[in-house]
Amino acid sequence: MEEKKAPDYHTYSNIPLKSFYDEKDFDSKKEKPGEYPFTRGLSSLGYRSQMWTFRQFAGFGSAKDSNRRLKYLLKRGQTGLSIAFDLPTLLGLDSDHPQSHGEVGKDGVAIDSIEDMLELFKGIRLEQISTSMTVNAPASIIWAMFLAVAEKQGASFKRIRGTIQNDILKEYIAQNTYIFPVEPGLRLIGDMIEFAAKEVPRWYPISISGYHIREAGATAIQELAFTLSDAKRYLNLGLERGLKVDDFANRLSFFLNAHNDFFEEIAKYRAARRLWAKILKTEYGAQEEKTLLLRLHVQTAGCSLTSVQPENNLTRTALQALAGVLGGTQSLHTNSMDEALALPTQKAVTLALRTQQIIAHESNVTSVTDPLGGSYYVEWLTDKIERGVLDYFDRIQSIGGVEEGIRQGWFQKEIAESAFQYQKDIEEKRRIIVGVNQYQETKIPRMKILTVDPKVEKIQKEKLRKLKKSRHNAAVEQNLKRIQKAASSKENLIPLFLEAVKARATLGEIVRTLKEVFGEYTA
Repeated sequence: MEEKKAPDYHTYSNIPLKSFYDEKDFDSKKEKPGEYPFTRGLSSLGYRSQMWTFRQFAGFGSAKDSNRRLKYLLKRGQTGLSIAFDLPTLLGLDSDHPQSHGEVGKDGVAIDSIEDMLELFKGIRLEQISTSMTVNAPASIIWAMFLAVAEKQGASFKRIRGTIQNDILKEYIAQNTYIFPVEPGLRLIGDMIEFAAKEVPRWYPISISGYHIREAGATAIQELAFTLSDAKRYLNLGLERGLKVDDFANRLSFFLNAHNDFFEEIAKYRAARRLWAKILKTEYGAQEEKTLLLRLHVQTAGCSLTSVQPENNLTRTALQALAGVLGGTQSLHTNSMDEALALPTQKAVTLALRTQQIIAHESNVTSVTDPLGGSYYVEWLTDKIERGVLDYFDRIQSIGGVEEGIRQGWFQKEIAESAFQYQKDIEEKRRIIVGVNQYQETKIPRMKILTVDPKVEKIQKEKLRKLKKSRHNAAVEQNLKRIQKAASSKENLIPLFLEAVKARATLGEIVRTLKEVFGEYTA
């Protein structure tokens, strides 16, 4: 009789696993929450002192449509705003650009000018709530529009709170919504870091994003290693502007994925805090404790959602969200069950928000900080992930750093190989995905999905036509010429963007002006 081979057990990052772990696997460090290097959390009180921000990602159609969704979520207990922009906006194109056809408002809100931004936040006091915006290549211009709206509301730049993603390196590595070459892309981020440090002190001018690296197919170790490598480049960017590390590093935030491997994700967040604190202290000489703290937003894994048996996504999201909470996140987005099919319906997004609220108020997991601290397995896995990340740091340094890795396509190759292996594991049933490669249903029920009114594009184009007719076009042209001249120098562009958007220059007009100086990136 043929002996049955025992299956191999690995984490999603392919770390081999034993059947159990004990004291021989874990060298107790006797670290407490709130103590350096903050593996166990940023404070001893954890969620007792401050609950994580419930921040549901929202945006579709026109600014008016998205404003209604934001207010709907706020009424149901959301505690922070998170704005999704459509593809034309992400690429710096106005809605009337030929390449925008068919994409306006489809996967986020269409923003062409300050008029749209005013409509998006109508009836929402920006001084009273934290706002996150997911946009990268044209982030500096979108931020200028946001600041101009805050100014119109009478809000002080010193008081407004929020985050803008603005992580251009991960765009070249994974998501591909880039516009300018790497060097001018980094220059714009440097302008924002500098302006925020001096003028908008409660704002995070960058959210360094491993989320999209993971969505592209990276493992948990690759996600963290590539994200922290990008973060070091942004630290150097601030230093190159003459800022001291303690002047700005505490305003760099992070955005990580919550995938299916429950304990590996928890260990990843713990390792992230530890690594960041060590990097700031040992490599950059940070003196202030607040500089060492890794501020984290977590979103459940969009790439794990399935279009078959979509109700199963509720369970996946709940487990992923719980991993984010047990890992100590400061902010959380829970995906909706129908997002593998379309943008979420009102019912689906409400259930996603309720998932967070049930974890927060019914599970009692918020009563104790880092309740898994001291677990032989979790501590061993945290150490293992840290070592894996450090190995990647050495590899990235050996190829000449992040920018050289982008030029060589090294990051893309690493991610592609991991994505291929993950898909192969699913197809060969080494990794079971319920409803996809096992427990399938023959009858597929129909689910009501959200559709964006095709009239949105027509409405946006008409708004642009009226805007260009009613504004002071000579003033717009004058502002664009100033931007063009300053882009060729080392002048900080943010004040010029502010003046241009207040004169009602459009996103596309400013981006076109910058392209004349910076050129465009080709992969």
